[in-house]
Amino acid sequence: VQLQASGGGLVQAGGSLRLSCAASGRTFSGYTMGWFRQAPGKEREFVALITSSGGVTDYANSVKGRFSISRDNGKNTMYLQMNSLKPEDTAVYYCTAKLGWTRNTLVGGYDYWGQGTQVTVSS
Repeated sequence: VQLQASGGGLVQAGGSLRLSCAASGRTFSGYTMGWFRQAPGKEREFVALITSSGGVTDYANSVKGRFSISRDNGKNTMYLQMNSLKPEDTAVYYCTAKLGWTRNTLVGGYDYWGQGTQVTVSS
């Protein structure tokens, strides 16, 4: 599967952005999808995931209550709604996919990665 992330940009603290991840292929619904992010000089970290069934979502503690992950299997697209953004949310955001059902939050647990979209939150 090929992934294309979009929707990043520059926003003031307290603002909102919605990221999208468009996937190729006809079996999108069979993949668990996730978002990771990487700030300059830091390791890539887990943000959120949504299982292949769409029935389970997990979030990093740092974004819980502010970010919401969803998917539209009919459009082969996953979303990340980001509200109440903080400067520490500044990073390149990557969408990722793993065939099957998983709640893995590790970088190594995913097989496919998009190219990343930059999110910058100014104070």
